[in-house]
Amino acid sequence: MQTAKITSKGQITIPKKVRDKLGLNTGAGVVFEERDGMFYIKKSITKSPFDKWKGRLRKPRGKSSDKLINELRGE
Repeated sequence: MQTAKITSKGQITIPKKVRDKLGLNTGAGVVFEERDGMFYIKKSITKSPFDKWKGRLRKPRGKSSDKLINELRGE
């Protein structure tokens, strides 16, 4: 069991073993979830606002992505 102390500002340091296991890096968000009187901490997954457009654009036939980029750059 890992423990942490709360500072006077209400902050805690998540133990390194827990950060490593959750894959938390500097600036990562966490979510506290309550279920049946217990609190769980998990990594916050943020979705991109562009996710809803994923796969909506069609690739012109016969052109690779590299060729399209080169055309857009004027090469």
